[in-house]
Amino acid sequence: MVRVHVKHGDGEFLYDSETTSPIDEIAEDITEIANLQSKIQYLAVEFEPHLSKLQGYPKVMPLVRALSEATSYASKDQVRHSKPLSLYVLRDHKRIIEKEFLVTYSVMGLSSSDLQQFLSVC
Repeated sequence: MVRVHVKHGDGEFLYDSETTSPIDEIAEDITEIANLQSKIQYLAVEFEPHLSKLQGYPKVMPLVRALSEATSYASKDQVRHSKPLSLYVLRDHKRIIEKEFLVTYSVMGLSSSDLQQFLSVC
């Protein structure tokens, strides 16, 4: 097992790989993890103003929870705890955010064009 410490811009994460994994496969995984990490952080920043206005609405709580869990998992703080990021877990977090957003976007006061913009980012 090999652990790679990846730093990109302000972000960083740990990645575990088998010693027999091809370099191309490792590079693809690292690139996708970095992209997912950036998307999750971007979505959290974009949604925060809308969600802060709707704190008391029970319909938005699943989205708030999904964003919180995803940003916590994708945080560079995971490096301090020696926890590598998993491509599959990040994909799952992104999928859950998408699902919860589709359920709550109208409650958030967003239009269908906002929905299309969100889906293009994801």
